[in-house]
Amino acid sequence: MSASRARALLCSVALVCPVGLVPGCTGAGSGSGAAARATTTQAAVPAAAGELQDDYLKVIRDVLPSVVQIQAAGDLGSGVVYDDRGHIVTNAHVVGDGKTFRVTTANSEEELAARLVYSYPEQDLAVIRLDRVPDGLKPARFGDSAKVEVGQIVLAMGSPLGLSSSVTQGIVSATGRTVTESGDEGGIGATIANMVQTSAAINPGNSGGALVDLDGEVIGIPTLAAVDPRLGEGSAPGIGFAIPASMVKTVADQIIEDGRVTDSGRAALGITGRTVVNDDYRAAGVAVVEVREGGAADDAGIRPGDVITGLGDSDITTITSLAEVLAAAEPGDRTTVTYTRGSGEKTVDVTLGEQ
Repeated sequence: MSASRARALLCSVALVCPVGLVPGCTGAGSGSGAAARATTTQAAVPAAAGELQDDYLKVIRDVLPSVVQIQAAGDLGSGVVYDDRGHIVTNAHVVGDGKTFRVTTANSEEELAARLVYSYPEQDLAVIRLDRVPDGLKPARFGDSAKVEVGQIVLAMGSPLGLSSSVTQGIVSATGRTVTESGDEGGIGATIANMVQTSAAINPGNSGGALVDLDGEVIGIPTLAAVDPRLGEGSAPGIGFAIPASMVKTVADQIIEDGRVTDSGRAALGITGRTVVNDDYRAAGVAVVEVREGGAADDAGIRPGDVITGLGDSDITTITSLAEVLAAAEPGDRTTVTYTRGSGEKTVDVTLGEQ
């Protein structure tokens, strides 16, 4: 029994008692009004729940046909139909080193052949294309990342653990996250800025699918779940990340038009580096292994063997920290690099290049 319903019943009983002996009841008129308000409130709650459920069902009907399952060599993931020409956007880690794939749409068990157009691991995005476009293939609508708000209800659609056309729900937990993926053999993968954090469950196989708002627009491509170090390789429940839709569109449009990414918008120093440790075995900087000719570091006089310890106002202790600072910058930005060479420390001005 709800609190409002209990109060209504209490007022009705109090009418047989002397007026004024029961606080909260002032007579027949007030009692009837309270009962009426309680009835109205009770009716409104299931009505609102029904409307929200209808919104969920409409979004699922509209968007799920645009989400596909992708079978790569030894891996399984998801993808989103990008246009009516058979282009599908997914994660670069889903396609891996593969060139050909088998794709299953939500409304058919038929496996369709597809080929890689281009993979861009730096942003963990890739585009594949169906060899044959089936009837009724439906492109998804991609939203504006700038309009995504914390607290928005979202649905994650994909093929977690091989369960095709699965849907989970949650909210946007945060925006603007910079996340570094784990790479092969314990290394690091792409560092991606401006990611959408969500509480919607993201499991293996969800990668490359769709994170959708209640307007039926894709606001991101689910990419990874956070890992709780206390659980070893186990994911941290309710903490997942999606590449924002605006970045997906920027990269996919270039790949489809030019066959590759021509303007990444990602800043670069133009080095290959590795993390080094000090005498206490603590990470202490990034040793420069190779300098790209004509890159930002080369122009600034940085050489192999130098150890970078700062970029702008940020301390650099690991290759991951360097990648995260660069992810927040843009090509053409002017900043400083602090590094050691031998026993001396130097600071030089640099103009960041493009990755």
